[in-house]
Amino acid sequence: MANQKSSSNGTLVMKFGGTSVGSAEAIKKACQIVLDARAAWPHVVVVTSALSGVTNLLLDSATSAVHGNLQPLVEAEKTLREKHAKAADELIPDLAARAQANEEIGQLITVFVDLCRAIAILGEATPRALDAVASLGERMSVRILAPAISAVGLPAKYIEATELITTNHQFQNAHPDFETTTKRTRQVLEPLLAQNIVPVITGFIGQTPEGAITTLGRGGSDYSAGIIGAVLPADDVWIWTDVDGVMTADPRMVPEARTLPEITYGEVAELAYYGAKVLHPKTIRPVVEAGIGLRICNTFNPTHPGTRLIPNTSSNGEARDSKQIIKAVTAVRKQKLITVEGRGMLGVPGVAARAFAAVASTGTSVPLITQASSEQSICFAVPSEAGAAVLAALESTFSSEIVERDIDRVWATEDVAIITVVGTGTRNTPGVAGQVFTQLGQSGVNVLAIAHGSSDVSISLAVESADAEKAVKSLHELIVSTP
Repeated sequence: MANQKSSSNGTLVMKFGGTSVGSAEAIKKACQIVLDARAAWPHVVVVTSALSGVTNLLLDSATSAVHGNLQPLVEAEKTLREKHAKAADELIPDLAARAQANEEIGQLITVFVDLCRAIAILGEATPRALDAVASLGERMSVRILAPAISAVGLPAKYIEATELITTNHQFQNAHPDFETTTKRTRQVLEPLLAQNIVPVITGFIGQTPEGAITTLGRGGSDYSAGIIGAVLPADDVWIWTDVDGVMTADPRMVPEARTLPEITYGEVAELAYYGAKVLHPKTIRPVVEAGIGLRICNTFNPTHPGTRLIPNTSSNGEARDSKQIIKAVTAVRKQKLITVEGRGMLGVPGVAARAFAAVASTGTSVPLITQASSEQSICFAVPSEAGAAVLAALESTFSSEIVERDIDRVWATEDVAIITVVGTGTRNTPGVAGQVFTQLGQSGVNVLAIAHGSSDVSISLAVESADAEKAVKSLHELIVSTP
């Protein structure tokens, strides 16, 4: 696979996820993949996550510090030093380079300890402080991966993405300033690529114009690769993970799930949003807008072709063979259905707007919405952990209507799961929805809510939490039975 080369300027951006740099052996595989790619591509840029488990360790320690508990910090510091030192010993044969890596990583661990102690004294961790803590994992990993790549014969240099990606001030979920990021990225990376040096860049992080470290959201290293690939621009972005590309279902739930050789950007966006963890949802936009290629690959099975993402195809309203439409099924658990209902809602303008403004005030995202045609009820899904806050916000917003009995009640279900069937043409191809609901009915799965029509690439529905696995397996049969 590494020998598949694009034309144009011949630049490939490769991102390695946490499991791909989870151990010395995994990092060795990653280095070999970079070496093979460099033989086929004139320019290679590497983006890396933190070593496996490190980000969770950092954030868990900070959370404990908020409550004044610094005992986990002692163990975390020890684990971080041992984990990174062991990797450096195995991957960096040059003694001077190894000593430098260990010294710099040691300094970052000291910063981590100091931050956690400050958090403990204050008794709180601001989003800005948590971003400073979370960023340290990637900042440590690049100091191992860059000299490890150099050790296999490719000159490499680590770069902290704070030198490249400028963001707004929305800590923990920052948005890049693409104009400034483009200028800074080209200024830093183009001279290195001209010298045949492989830049090894921290994923997940950026900085505000004033220099404060931000993060792009959990799993944001994919997004980093998409941003850097788009602004250079690269020819291709390859996301290296621990599965053989995008699969028809979660293989832990459906053992017979198979890899999709190709999938449209629209389809993978739906999958990423509705529970498939193979790609960060925000990765897609900069890649699509730049018109560059995107591929999902397996670090531990590098000869597998993986999944190639292709431009969206338009169905133009034409009927097609519905058996060929459904490509994948995914599930999001731990959701609640919130319902606002009342006869006094009938024909009253603004009820939905007020309801969703109340939800937005809690910072909650809504993955599924359905409304009765009589306008007497609105039903939508929210993550279970946000259920109580959303209910409180709605009851406050509609307090007078509840007193007047214009709204009878605002209530939430027990946990449900959102099942999403993905495939271009689900809206405009006759029979697809019929297949889906017939299949679920024959399997004894009751559908609680449906969202269909807003997208031509998905049908989403809510089922009882206990029925989630049965629903996914049942719907996956529609894919397996397709020739």
